[in-house]
Amino acid sequence: MPGSEFRVSGHAGAAPGRRDWRAALFTYTRPRVVGMGFLGFSSGLPFLLVFSTLSAWLATVGVSKTTIGLFSWLGLTYSFKFVLAPFIDRFRVPGLGGWLGKRRSWMLIAQAGLMFGLFSMAGTNPAEALSTLAWFGLLVAFSSSIQDIAIDAWRIEAVANDQQGAMAATYLAGYRIAMLVAGAGSFYIAAGASWPTAYVVMAALVGIGMITVLLLGEPDVDAEGEMAVREQWALDWLAARRHQPAWIQRTQRWIIGAVICPFWDFLVRYGRAALVILAVVGLYRACEITLAVMSNPFYLDAGYSPEQIASVTKIFGLIMVLAGAALGGVLVARIGVLRAALVGAVVSPASNLVFVWLSVQSAPGIVDLAATISVENLANGMAMTAFIAYLSSLTNVAYTATQYALFSSLMTLPGKFVGGFSGWVVERFGYAWFFFDTALIGVPVIILLTGLVIVQPRHKDTT
Repeated sequence: MPGSEFRVSGHAGAAPGRRDWRAALFTYTRPRVVGMGFLGFSSGLPFLLVFSTLSAWLATVGVSKTTIGLFSWLGLTYSFKFVLAPFIDRFRVPGLGGWLGKRRSWMLIAQAGLMFGLFSMAGTNPAEALSTLAWFGLLVAFSSSIQDIAIDAWRIEAVANDQQGAMAATYLAGYRIAMLVAGAGSFYIAAGASWPTAYVVMAALVGIGMITVLLLGEPDVDAEGEMAVREQWALDWLAARRHQPAWIQRTQRWIIGAVICPFWDFLVRYGRAALVILAVVGLYRACEITLAVMSNPFYLDAGYSPEQIASVTKIFGLIMVLAGAALGGVLVARIGVLRAALVGAVVSPASNLVFVWLSVQSAPGIVDLAATISVENLANGMAMTAFIAYLSSLTNVAYTATQYALFSSLMTLPGKFVGGFSGWVVERFGYAWFFFDTALIGVPVIILLTGLVIVQPRHKDTT
């Protein structure tokens, strides 16, 4: 594949011209867009292997539920990606960096850690060496976090802004397919062979991502040049303090460049609109996340069997998510990132109202569940694709990994907090009112995004 299909420099938020539908669909045939699907697969594969899939393995060998619960802390590494991101933004992997470039070298080293960690987990008996398994699991989670950061940065820098929707769609498709493989696929392999065999297979599948990294080119961006220009003020500030010891100078330079400048760059580019944008980032997925907390209890209380729930929500639901993701990518290319995000902000909470309808049915059948899941997953797939593209457009190539990691961390916090009250609302008012309330959560986002579409804030040059 070509090493530089596009050039993206400075800021990715410039508004592209509108495309016709044929041109928008053609975007999915571009090599880097196709490759993004395989990178999405590599990103999604480890997630369940240190969560629910690992929990199932531990349960089968008699590990206590208390210990299984403690193993879930392995996932805390995903919540601290914003801590790792500045290092990935500012450093190249020694040796590999000169050959593959900054982004791909970090991907490859992370994937090597994933493969080694999964193979090592497969070779560890949880009944005899539980602590050893935990350390290898931590390696997998840590490597997965690094891979996610590097892939997100590569995705944003690799193509022009009008193709970010297609990149997000193929990424989401690959990610969801990988979760199905790591979830249901691992269970099937474990049932037919053993849990160690399942983890060996998963380790081998990491090779898909490694091959993709070797085939794809490095983004043609001058991140170091952009960084140097935007941090000249810091160098000037430090130059006035040359009397300080060298190690203090280096520490201050690092803190300013890695921590302060990414925040400052965003605030300067968007001015007063920055607070509105941050509110949108934090609230966009709140209605979806809140509904998800009570969705499975609702299905069970509605009389559906676990087998029916699994078949409709996991298999059929995945198909609708992929369809929605593809539609979202086309919308981004057709009407632009911001307007596509607004469409997603409307359809996502609106789809929650279908759950209100399902909850008031006297005897809901499997067709009713399928219809509800179809609408919800189609809408959420479209919304998530548009939203990922929107988050990507907010970053500056000087701080791609750091800024996107901060945005992605912020987007889940409000929803998780509000979701903590979901059970109380259901017990107090019932499912119908709960689902209606989740739809109302999306109203502020629609208002805020409508304002941004009207104003169309342009980024400012931070030099």
